[in-house]
Amino acid sequence: MAGSNPTPYYTPTSKPTPTSHHSSLPLKKPNLYSLIAITFLCSVFYFTGVWHSSTTGAGAGSSSVVITTTSLPCFPSKNTSTSPSSSTTSTKKLDFTTHHSAAYDGAAPDDAIKIYPVCDIKYSEYTPCEDPERSLKFNRRRLIYRERHCPEKNEVLKCRIPAPYGYKNPFKWPVSRDVAWYANVPHKELTVEKAVQNWIRYEGDKFRFPGGGTMFPNGADAYIDDIAKLINLKDGSIRTAIDTGCGVASWGAYLLSRNIIAMSFAPRDSHEAQVQFALERGVPALIGVIASKRLPYPSRAFDMAHCSRCLIPWGEYDGTYLIEVDRVLRPGGFWILSGPPINWKRHWKGWDRTREDLYAEQNKIEQVAKRLCWKKFVEKDDIAIWQKPFNHMKCTEFRKRNKNPPMCPTQDPDKAWYTKIETCLTPLPEVASEEDLAGGQLEKWPKRLNAIPPRISRGTVDGVTAEVFQKDSELWKRRVSYYKSVNNQLDQPGRYRNILDMNAFLGGFAANLVNDPVWVMNIVPVEVKTNTLGAIYERGLIGTYQSWCEAMSTYPRTYDLIHANSVFTLYENRCEMEDIVLELDRILRPEGSVIIRDDVDILIRVKRIADGLNWDSLIVDHEDGPLEREKLFFAVKTYSTAPATQPSKTT
Repeated sequence: MAGSNPTPYYTPTSKPTPTSHHSSLPLKKPNLYSLIAITFLCSVFYFTGVWHSSTTGAGAGSSSVVITTTSLPCFPSKNTSTSPSSSTTSTKKLDFTTHHSAAYDGAAPDDAIKIYPVCDIKYSEYTPCEDPERSLKFNRRRLIYRERHCPEKNEVLKCRIPAPYGYKNPFKWPVSRDVAWYANVPHKELTVEKAVQNWIRYEGDKFRFPGGGTMFPNGADAYIDDIAKLINLKDGSIRTAIDTGCGVASWGAYLLSRNIIAMSFAPRDSHEAQVQFALERGVPALIGVIASKRLPYPSRAFDMAHCSRCLIPWGEYDGTYLIEVDRVLRPGGFWILSGPPINWKRHWKGWDRTREDLYAEQNKIEQVAKRLCWKKFVEKDDIAIWQKPFNHMKCTEFRKRNKNPPMCPTQDPDKAWYTKIETCLTPLPEVASEEDLAGGQLEKWPKRLNAIPPRISRGTVDGVTAEVFQKDSELWKRRVSYYKSVNNQLDQPGRYRNILDMNAFLGGFAANLVNDPVWVMNIVPVEVKTNTLGAIYERGLIGTYQSWCEAMSTYPRTYDLIHANSVFTLYENRCEMEDIVLELDRILRPEGSVIIRDDVDILIRVKRIADGLNWDSLIVDHEDGPLEREKLFFAVKTYSTAPATQPSKTT
């Protein structure tokens, strides 16, 4: 077993069968007539089954799958009861040939398992929609070439992305915050480029992360302490944050101990593997850039936004980028800026820029912030903080005199998947008085997690009421408990850290893991009818939009556990199942786990693809028992790496 974790890893095929969900009502003592009747019926059904099997052809190929189930004896004894303790468990081989006629995506004919080869080692860090080679075909203006540009259908790889030779299981959290294996992310560039700034150090077979940054040479913890002297980071009013141009995400890493979770993003650029390092540390991050498209988050999502020398030209292009920050920032939220041009009078020589240039840059930022109706909250030493207004009542009056940028016309402020950034101000929900908070007041963390999100209580999430929210919360409490009974590694601290929920709905799965040492990336697919990502953020959770017909903006081997609720049903006839499963294989760590909940027909097809990827897998019954068509697919990606030396194949 690879890695440093001595705990045996979960293998689905070695787990005991889940307990039965039959009722525990006692049976009456059988008499002679009932025994004769039962014997007769069992015999009839048996011979009917034998006759049916013979007519369908004993030699016909069959597609079978192992499903764990529970059974009761045909002839109950005098002392028989149907309590779970007395039910017997069995592994039953079911033949689905005559019952499932749906076409199989990607399978070879005649029930042969399609075996997926390992890709060339050059694809070890392949990010399909942020491929450096493909990006060169696009406009370099405003970093458009750094945005998502996915491969055409005929360019999609049909192979397994290899882990680099020597790959090991990451260190457990919180140790992983400060140390990672060199073999897992074999890049030393940042240790040279950012040596003075104390981002990362290379020591033997490991990387160490001292927590430094360009504007916090004394470490992220001390830097956050400085911020905490200016705004309150302790009372739970600030829970979600966004870090633009995050580096190796030390700011987000050290916020976690303060119960603040940050969505960190940075482009795949010359700072090699910065987001990859963040994820290897166990810190939430995505590949991303603020350019011509909206950030993939809903409006009013974050309590705090941050830029520490992120090199984003905030005052240029009519303030477009700051306008986008305004869209995703909550009413009353804070924007924190450190680095050029803040405190330019002290640093201008070290930044190798003129005083006039830096003064002009800061003046542009101040003017854009003023036009957005932001208030300059404080500026002290190297840190400046602005605050977004609680509502737009006063702003409306101000904008009668200054109409640049204009208010956006009627639009969906939460639409953010390949949506063009607009140079207009996103209007806040209307309020009755100047003291009201637009969109509704949020509870402080941790009460926020289980409180009814204001978007739901105000009726702005189509079809989702407070009652629906409460029922969903109870449902996922029961489901997560069941998951842990099947995969006991979910209860082992440190076994999993980075978790992905591919179809999160209201974030119920993540909410029931919040007390574990994990974080969950909640995905709301853009194809779903109801956009619930805003409500997820109002619970104090994080997530993003995604279409699973495309690759995710993350590196290979990002997640320790992936959960998918009805994802494959959602994408039926939209895109190929094979490509979705291959994407899961790309972003799942070696020995990472998968839980897929879907219709049994769908799961049989998923399992065949998983078998071709050499996953260990098992389909088990629904938590409500074997009569439910919906089943659960548990799998573990087997450990494998590229060989020690592997010359690239010629193409």
